Amino acid sequence: MTTDLPKGALDGVRVLDASQMLAGPICGMRLGDLGADVIKFEPLTGEFNRHSTIGGAKVGEFSTTFLALNRNKRSVAVDLKNPEGRKAFEDLIAKSDVFIQNYRIKTAEKLGITWDDLRKINPRLIYCQITGYGETGPLKDRPGQDLLVQGYSGSMWAVGSADDPPMPSALWAADSMTGYQAAIGILAALNARHRTGRGQKISIAMIEVVMDCQAQELTTYLNTGLTPERPATSTAHALVAAPYGVFRTADGWMTLAMAPLPKLGEALGHEPFKTMTDPEDGFAHRDRIMSELAELLKTQRTDHWLKLLDEHRLWGGRVNTYADLAAEPHIVENGIITEIDHPEVGPIKVPRPPMRLSDTPADIRLPPPALGQDTESVLTGLLGYDAARLAALRSAGAIH
Repeated sequence: MTTDLPKGALDGVRVLDASQMLAGPICGMRLGDLGADVIKFEPLTGEFNRHSTIGGAKVGEFSTTFLALNRNKRSVAVDLKNPEGRKAFEDLIAKSDVFIQNYRIKTAEKLGITWDDLRKINPRLIYCQITGYGETGPLKDRPGQDLLVQGYSGSMWAVGSADDPPMPSALWAADSMTGYQAAIGILAALNARHRTGRGQKISIAMIEVVMDCQAQELTTYLNTGLTPERPATSTAHALVAAPYGVFRTADGWMTLAMAPLPKLGEALGHEPFKTMTDPEDGFAHRDRIMSELAELLKTQRTDHWLKLLDEHRLWGGRVNTYADLAAEPHIVENGIITEIDHPEVGPIKVPRPPMRLSDTPADIRLPPPALGQDTESVLTGLLGYDAARLAALRSAGAIH
């Protein structure tokens, strides 16, 4: 973990991150990567991802999900429902630039952490609220979980074959994209505050983010009525002409995308494709094209086909497993996988922050924190609480 880099671009910005699950923590982590002081505000039992795993995976006592989303944060564990804990929370709000939360709307209201509540404490606060479906309308109280949002968004009908059920993304796409959009909104609001001196509320709805990421498909449908019609053979996108998909080879799998059919026929030595010169042939004969490619490509190894495609400047690539990806020379040479030294569990391998800034590099300064490990140092160093005040908070059960 690098420690001698210049200060990050967001050095001096303090973020109070009270979010859980994925979208909010991704946003907070990205701001931390860019240099912000991110204080993870947790209940005394810890946030959801401390206890929830994928595949039962843990490193020591830490859920790998928590480790993945909470670097560059300090943990403060405070009981928001305890009057003394509430006072500590409000003191932190007064000292913060940004607040992130993704509670359901009614829960935020019950906890007294809405924008109207907190701007009275700190008018300069940038308040970011992440919801599944926004603050109004029939869906506003529905759970904003990634798979559910993908289902509502219509995106599941663009992948696969006509006989397949709706196909969700293997990525936590709705959560991840929402986290990034929230970070963009926060950066914009911070810049606006330089001019106005005032904070503002940012509302990010997951359903709107996923719809925005389908701008070309929805613009096509809304203006022409054209909908994704999946063919009999599997396709990677129902509105893209063949060839566009994943194919088995003699030793694995490969992708093939958007190749002019006559040129593809020349590259692969497949005569029928050479006669498909009409731009509409990729749609008109999609099932035939995909079926013939499936039979042809499984006769040789992936490297054989990729060499031919590269020679003809056509688009193809291999399909990696996670093991393949970690060993991919490009990934290794560019140091895209790095290590965090964690004081409790030792080195943790993670993808590094993806932003490259020449003067204020993104960096991993802090490993994911143990629950409440920074409660006392934050309350003393930031708020000036003395030992007696801390002892009273502990006695009242207000802090961890």
